[in-house]
Amino acid sequence: MFQLRWIWNNLKGYRGRYIFALCLTLTGTTMYLFNPVFGQKIVDSFIYGENAAYELANHKDKLIMLCLGLVIFTVVRTLIQFSANMLYEVCSQGMLAKIRDRLFDTVQKQDMSFYDHSRTGDIMTRLSGDLDMVRHTVAWIIKTLLESIVLFGATTIYFFILDPLMALCLLALTPLIFIISGVFRKDVGPKYVNLREKLSQLNTRAQENIAGNRVVRAFAREDYEIGLFGDHNLDYASANKAAAMTWLRYFPMIEMTAQGLSVVQLIAGGLFVISGRLTMGEYVAFSSLIWTLSNPMRNVGALINDLQRFMASATKVIEVYYSSPLIKDREDTMQMPEHFKGSVEFRNVSFSYDNKKVLDNVSFKIRAGETIAIMGETGSGKTTLINMIPRLYDPDEGEVLVDGVNVRFIRLETLRRNIGVAMQDVLLWSDTIDGNISFGDSDMPEEDTIKCAKCSDADEFINELGDGYNTIIGERGVGLSGGQKQRISLARALAVKPAILILDDTTSAVDLETEKTIQENLDELDFKCTKIIIAQRISSVKNADKIIIMKNGKISEIGTHKELLRNKSGYYSEIFRLQQSSIE
Repeated sequence: MFQLRWIWNNLKGYRGRYIFALCLTLTGTTMYLFNPVFGQKIVDSFIYGENAAYELANHKDKLIMLCLGLVIFTVVRTLIQFSANMLYEVCSQGMLAKIRDRLFDTVQKQDMSFYDHSRTGDIMTRLSGDLDMVRHTVAWIIKTLLESIVLFGATTIYFFILDPLMALCLLALTPLIFIISGVFRKDVGPKYVNLREKLSQLNTRAQENIAGNRVVRAFAREDYEIGLFGDHNLDYASANKAAAMTWLRYFPMIEMTAQGLSVVQLIAGGLFVISGRLTMGEYVAFSSLIWTLSNPMRNVGALINDLQRFMASATKVIEVYYSSPLIKDREDTMQMPEHFKGSVEFRNVSFSYDNKKVLDNVSFKIRAGETIAIMGETGSGKTTLINMIPRLYDPDEGEVLVDGVNVRFIRLETLRRNIGVAMQDVLLWSDTIDGNISFGDSDMPEEDTIKCAKCSDADEFINELGDGYNTIIGERGVGLSGGQKQRISLARALAVKPAILILDDTTSAVDLETEKTIQENLDELDFKCTKIIIAQRISSVKNADKIIIMKNGKISEIGTHKELLRNKSGYYSEIFRLQQSSIE
């Protein structure tokens, strides 16, 4: 079974302790047989035996020793089981932490296509509920399965030693239990797969609504979203109920068969005692151990139930665990200097997303230190284009070069440390402003943080906040305006002193005066930097060394501000006229 082999691989470092725990379980479970043995001897020797009165009168020390043995074995068995349970917990929690670290590391290193096709709620379910089911298997299911097998096997052997015919009578119902359990396993398996999917959809819906709570409130759609969540909740409840009802349908049959053992024991055992085939002590031994047959038979259904849930959860976890990003370091990466010069070149680059052409044979060059602007209609491929530089995506055809080297041959960490990115959709952490700006270099001196904030024209409003740079901002920058978040994002991109600075509509939410100040500061940076700006404002791009106009994934125009204005029918001229008339 692949899932169990995967668990064994992840128990590395805990295998010795886990095997020791299994041995303790084996020992402690076997010790359940000793009490009936002592009980049989007490009954036959001191209660119902022919010489019971004599033995009781003359061998009280033997009775005391047998009773003391009962107590000692019970205490020792309890201590063994407690120690085993502690070891199971240590091993399962240690394994869980190791797997969760591996999963988070894997998720962090996935390329953008993974996130494009994965729901956040589904990923969270795999990192939480699914993993907990894996831990439950290691800490409880395997232990219970071993206990059931050992109890059933050891008791069967002991019963055959006592009386084979009586043992056969008790085991006559066993095949029926296995038949019922086999049918149950086939019936319940698909239901737990469906239940797992419904839980993922429910978590996704909850995550999206929590993240988009402001949008929901802005459109007064609380009742609508509550209704949608309610529908998903009902789907999950129905799937849960279907799985539970499947178990409940089979439970009475399993329970009745297990309880049938007591009936067989009463009838057959009683007849055998009357006929003299069994002594009263042997009958007591059969009676006191009947639960060691019935309990494992009862547990079969519950164990299959839990194992099916484990299979559904483990399969989802393993999908992420062994997933590998398509974009990763090659073995033949080239040695690059710590700080790049910053030249960029696109050679015949084409890219498709879900069979839709996004970039079509794009070629252009950017010299180190130049400022390049990219404009175009929504969906023209601007953002996809710049995502090729830090290898968030790789082109289907053609190549992207930085400092004359194909980015595929540059180590990802080296490449990305030389690129500073400030996106239009700003993500700020629930941390201090200082922590957000120095995210790329946590050891950055405070004076450098302030310098970057001044460059992005953020220093003034930061100092007006209650705790200045130590102000803790809410999740995703709650409490700050769009323009303030953009300026902090720009400061964060500048803080790493990148060789290539990419600004994706970074100043769209700031006023023209602030934008002018930022542009002047960017022109006076104390480090060499190639700037690539995506913007829709003419004021943001007119001073660029080169302006590239994208249309339907292709370059439709390229030139300086003055050169593009000469083309009266071009996109740039039209946008210029529209914005001029708007200002007027």
